[in-house]
Amino acid sequence: MSSLQARAKQHGDLRAWLEPQLPAMLRSHITGVIERAGDLVIFTDSASWSARVRYALADLDGELRGERPSIARIVVRVLPKGMGD
Repeated sequence: MSSLQARAKQHGDLRAWLEPQLPAMLRSHITGVIERAGDLVIFTDSASWSARVRYALADLDGELRGERPSIARIVVRVLPKGMGD
C-alpha cells in the first residue's frame, strides 16, 4: 500500500472512530479528520459549525484522549466541502 493510500485509510479510520461519538447533526458538517504530530485535527464546513463541534468535543475530551493516548491536543479548523478533495 502506498504512503498516500495508507494515510487516506488512517484518516478514514479516525473519522469512523470519531463520528459515532458526536451528535448526528454535527456529523454531516465534518469534512475531515487527521492526526498530526499529536494533534487530532477535525475540519468542519464552516466557522459556525466549527464552534459547535468544538463545544461538543469539550465534553468528550477525556474520553477521546483515553481511547487515543497519542492525542495531546484536539484542534477544530474550517475546511469547506470540496476544498480537501
